Amino acid sequence: MRLSRRFALAAALVAAAPLPAQEPIKPAGQAEVRPNQFRTPEFPAPSILDYLPRNTLVVPTHMVPRAKFPVVDLHGHPPTLVLPEIINGVVRSLDSLNVRVMINASGSSGTRLTQQIAGVQAAGQAERFGFFTTLNLRDVGPGSGAMIAAQLETDIKAGAVGVGEIGKQFGVSIKKRDGTRLQIDDPELDPVWEMAAKLKIPVFIHVADPAEFWSPLDFHNERWLELALFPDRRYQDRSRYPDFETLMGERDRLFARHPKTTFVIAHLGWHAQDLARLGKLFDRFPNLHSEIGAVLYDLGRQPRAAHAFFVKYQDRLLFGKDAFYPEEYPYYWRVLETEDEYFDYYRGYHAFWKMYGMGLPDTVLQKLYFRNALRIIPGMPRTGFPK
Repeated sequence: MRLSRRFALAAALVAAAPLPAQEPIKPAGQAEVRPNQFRTPEFPAPSILDYLPRNTLVVPTHMVPRAKFPVVDLHGHPPTLVLPEIINGVVRSLDSLNVRVMINASGSSGTRLTQQIAGVQAAGQAERFGFFTTLNLRDVGPGSGAMIAAQLETDIKAGAVGVGEIGKQFGVSIKKRDGTRLQIDDPELDPVWEMAAKLKIPVFIHVADPAEFWSPLDFHNERWLELALFPDRRYQDRSRYPDFETLMGERDRLFARHPKTTFVIAHLGWHAQDLARLGKLFDRFPNLHSEIGAVLYDLGRQPRAAHAFFVKYQDRLLFGKDAFYPEEYPYYWRVLETEDEYFDYYRGYHAFWKMYGMGLPDTVLQKLYFRNALRIIPGMPRTGFPK
């Protein structure tokens, strides 16, 4: 009898307990003004393109036109470096920013590579640039790996200092000779990665794009505007493209199979919004590094977490900018060096949020800006850096 009373009491308590709060369903075109209360604006709502509220916050501002220490831009895409007027114009921009060396990651091979190396030498600017070579990954078939590896060795002897940038088409759209997709960890390419290990050069590889580019194109996608503006960044069609996690799996198996090869993944591996995941990769693969090109928007919205991550993995991170627009570099210096609050990112279609400074210590900045690059790229210019 007592047992049945206990069951009855328990049942009564369960029945009386409040149900878990349900996420309110917001009607289209309305705003939630109180819990579960919605209202339609009295005036027509502006479009996502036209709503640009004026920032009224008054906080200390520290503009940083020049980096605190000389910088190696590992992820440079300058114009073709052959004509002296072009070369000297790029150098003037680099001087204004305190970028000491730019690695040309618009990889080139053969004559195109040697012409650019000769061009910067003739202009007296050989100490300001390093050159990555490219890989011909089209129509890979039996025996291709050995031929690509041989060309890689030739290009390094001609003056290239690494491989890259291996473009995002690798794994996504490049086909093999038999018409199938060339997977990132295809064993046919093993001789190439082994050659890079033998030559002690880094392999700079761009795998995939932000995961949101594979997500549904709806109003919950925080990259909606970018995807609406750039059709070639949409990978939702599974009949045409592999999914994001398939590419990540192929990438990680490549790193595991070649532990003696130094890999640098572009754009923080597209894990800047999930730094714990990138940290697990660093913990798993001692041969892995990454650079910060084109992901400042994710670092600047999590300054404390990013600060802790950069301190913890300070030996694995390098500076890279990606697209060569000199006016955009100071945004990087400000996020990395200051503790400023609530300031704009340089491309509105990337981020609808504000940036905050990470305030990195000098020892970490030096490794990020130049020391790690000098360590993993033995053949790059080395003058003009602090000891």
